[in-house]
Amino acid sequence: MTEVSDASAEEGLDAGERYADSKLAVVILGSLGVLLTAALLQVSFGAYPLSLAEAWRTVFDPTLLFNREVWEAFLLGEAIPGWLSRQQLIVWNIRLPRIFVGILVGANLAVSGAIFQIITRNELASPYILGVSDGAGLVVLLTLTAFSSLQAYMPVLAALGGGAAFLLVYLIAWKNGTSPVRLVLAGVVVGTVFGSVQRALFFFIDNLSVVMSAQTWLSGSLLGTDWAQVRIALPFTILAMVLAFAVTRELDVLLLGEETASSLGMPVEKVRFAVAGIAILSTAAAIAVAGLVGFVGLIVPHMVRNVLGGDSKRLLVGCLFLGPALLVGADVGARLALSPVQLPVGIITGLVGGPYFLYLMRKRERVGEV
Repeated sequence: MTEVSDASAEEGLDAGERYADSKLAVVILGSLGVLLTAALLQVSFGAYPLSLAEAWRTVFDPTLLFNREVWEAFLLGEAIPGWLSRQQLIVWNIRLPRIFVGILVGANLAVSGAIFQIITRNELASPYILGVSDGAGLVVLLTLTAFSSLQAYMPVLAALGGGAAFLLVYLIAWKNGTSPVRLVLAGVVVGTVFGSVQRALFFFIDNLSVVMSAQTWLSGSLLGTDWAQVRIALPFTILAMVLAFAVTRELDVLLLGEETASSLGMPVEKVRFAVAGIAILSTAAAIAVAGLVGFVGLIVPHMVRNVLGGDSKRLLVGCLFLGPALLVGADVGARLALSPVQLPVGIITGLVGGPYFLYLMRKRERVGEV
């Protein structure tokens, strides 16, 4: 009788895993569909219009797609081949890098938001709520306005700023341990102070063009991004993603609570700070190339968790696909909604994220603890 019960339990677990995997496949395929559609719209419309068929053929042209000289030019900064046609240059050198930057930024913000929510066990946590974005943003703004020669190191500098902000949040929230409410309140305080310093810097900038570019950056924008931004963000994004998926087991243990994690032999605070460092690096890579794009790190983990549940590995995989789809789709809206005027993508994500978060608050009786 026991053997039959064990077999039934195992069959139930296998069925549950297959069901979870099928839902993950739906999230991945749906995200890829949205991303591909948005990418084709992005490369088709503009001052040099193309049909969808022309855009498709240009993007997937084998003479470019499998050409080593082309990829060395774009990814390594070598000279662009002179044999490229005008249409190929517009698609590959102007429109495609904007899509790739959107993919990198969306993935970084979504994954970092998921990690922050797990380590704080608070679904209100995000790079913005915890002050990380404002700390990283302050350093990036200083770099743009006063130390422009250091722009190549912006992801590292932004990570240092975000790390300092997160450490300050923890110090303020610490009182024989932390709690979700104290972390959020401390994050709001630190974010408000750092945001005020950012705005104060504008009074010391004499160059109007610098003011305009900094203001666009504070709104979160992919306007004007090119392969240089891809080269800045790509290595840090790969590093952050590899490290994030390497600690999924630790993330699952942290979700059990501090007492349970400690009883299992985990040094909770050390692990929490180490994992937070991964999320800070991921956030910094996004902010360094796109500015302060809001709400992605907050709402994407919510959306994925509602479909896939709380398993850390599935959650991160879902965020890795849904984040880019949401951001590239929002950027298409930012670019085409009021054409020829282009809005910062941060405005579109705010317009989408705000109502979604209000819906979440109305739907759930308890919003906060994961």
